[in-house]
Amino acid sequence: MRIDLHTHSTASDGTDTPAELVRNASAAGLDVVALTDHDTVAGHGEAIAALPAGLTLVPGAELSCRLDGVSLHMLAYLFDPDEPELARERELVRDDRVPRAKGMVARLRELGVPITWERVAGIAGDGSVGRPHIASAMVELGVVETVSDAFTAEWIADGGRAYVGKHELDPFEAVRLIKGAGGVSVFAHPLAVKRGRCVPESAVAELAAAGLDGIEVDHMDHDTAARERLRGMARDLGLLATGSSDYHGSRKTCRLGEYTTDPDVYAEIAARGSGAAPVSA
Repeated sequence: MRIDLHTHSTASDGTDTPAELVRNASAAGLDVVALTDHDTVAGHGEAIAALPAGLTLVPGAELSCRLDGVSLHMLAYLFDPDEPELARERELVRDDRVPRAKGMVARLRELGVPITWERVAGIAGDGSVGRPHIASAMVELGVVETVSDAFTAEWIADGGRAYVGKHELDPFEAVRLIKGAGGVSVFAHPLAVKRGRCVPESAVAELAAAGLDGIEVDHMDHDTAARERLRGMARDLGLLATGSSDYHGSRKTCRLGEYTTDPDVYAEIAARGSGAAPVSA
């Protein structure tokens, strides 16, 4: 059984529509895929309607969080999308994305980059606008070679010259809200050092004590040493260890199913989730 628990569609910053994503997941030989767009569940309905036979969809989202000035992401699975507290926080984050992106466009223009808000909005389409859309516009302009190259201190990484902050959840509050909505929480790519600062291991332990369910171990931004370290942390803290692609379509180089989750871990996530259920065609 092949299980990928972290993917994105055009509902946020991926390039596959939700329908294309589930079809591509099936073609890639996956049995289970989670749709975890940033701070939104807008793509779930389309993905469910287009589910190919033999594929199971895990409804989810990736929540934007910040702890002591460090940005981090919290994967939420199988939560009730209509639970009011969590729905309100997702809305606050989404509402802040447009002014934040416009602010970064303005800063880039001050730095001599001929980027326009109209082009960034066009790339985002109906999705929740984010930094990858800005990075894609920079690639089109030849300012950087790849989307990842834009995420540096020179440009739009955390604290970078054109960086602008946005509303983000405290991760302890995120864990509480996810649990309150019947969901399962997994700390996404906790040692992705190439993205910027990471929270200390002590914070992961505190999150585990507060109810965190798991940590994403096998991920393209974790080298072998990081994966071994995280697997040991998961074992010591009693956390589930997941693996996933963090697929964004053509916007990133990762492939569907590049890293996967152990079936026993998936079964435990499915058993713990009570706000929603996996959906099969």
